[in-house]
Amino acid sequence: MFVSFLRNFRPKIGIALEEYFYLLARKTNAMNLTDLPSKEIMPGYHGKLVHGEKISWVFWEVEKGAQVPHHQHHHEQIMHVVDGRFEFTLDGDTQTYHPGDVVVIPSHTPHSGKALTQCKLMDVFSPVREEYK
Repeated sequence: MFVSFLRNFRPKIGIALEEYFYLLARKTNAMNLTDLPSKEIMPGYHGKLVHGEKISWVFWEVEKGAQVPHHQHHHEQIMHVVDGRFEFTLDGDTQTYHPGDVVVIPSHTPHSGKALTQCKLMDVFSPVREEYK
């Protein structure tokens, strides 16, 4: 009932409803993904981001053909393919991943990827991806 009230509530403080839910979620440490704004972090990669003190969790909607260029970072990363087919290269080894597949990406390990179909992916990073905030 309270959630229904919040979905229909229109704050009168000059912020968008989407931002209101985001701020409310940050204050209570609880949220629903449908209420989080999506950010296009790189071309074709639209993410809903959740940040803790030491981790970031990203829920991606990825357009077919969108690519992540070859890169590496100090964050540990775990990628989960929720839907679609995703070609991923980890330290020179290229594989195609399908729903249910999980890939652990160690710190400083070169990697890249390409959505062979429209995809839904989840990534967890530690430490927090400050540049995604």
